[in-house]
Amino acid sequence: MILAREEDPPEEVNPINWLLLTSLEIKNLEEAAQCVCWYTYRWLIERYHYTLKSGCGIEKLQLETGRRIHMALATYSIVAWRLLWLTYEARIHPNTPCDTVLETHEWQALCITYSQSSHPPKIPPSLREAVRMIAKLGGFLGRNRDGEPGVKTIWRGLKRLHDIAATWKLLQNHSLT
Repeated sequence: MILAREEDPPEEVNPINWLLLTSLEIKNLEEAAQCVCWYTYRWLIERYHYTLKSGCGIEKLQLETGRRIHMALATYSIVAWRLLWLTYEARIHPNTPCDTVLETHEWQALCITYSQSSHPPKIPPSLREAVRMIAKLGGFLGRNRDGEPGVKTIWRGLKRLHDIAATWKLLQNHSLT
């Protein structure tokens, strides 16, 4: 059993007070601290599984063989990771240009679709702006009190963006010839 308490939290925040039960043998403070560190990843791991289940719909697949399940899980694990990473990256580094995570044809297609313009901007939007535009393609309303988009709407928006970007790339390649 490990009791982890936050000693000096900010005034407006309730202090962390975790009582962790573990099957690991804890012999010293370093091992206890390692267990607490591992526990801090629990929420992210839960979000990853939520993304696999709700965002990717892994439980809805009706696969009949272990091989097919393994192949689907391998593919959807990458998709879930990217969705989760994109969601949190936009929250942690909102002002990063979106071309760090999107290809040129992707962010350009996103911008022209969102703005209903025939010409994309010269510079890519911020990651936060791009993720919100992607989420709006997936049904996110983006009202003042809505907060940031979640993985479901980002996933739906990315599926739409994939088709839009492929068409944009095809048109760009065709206009160059």
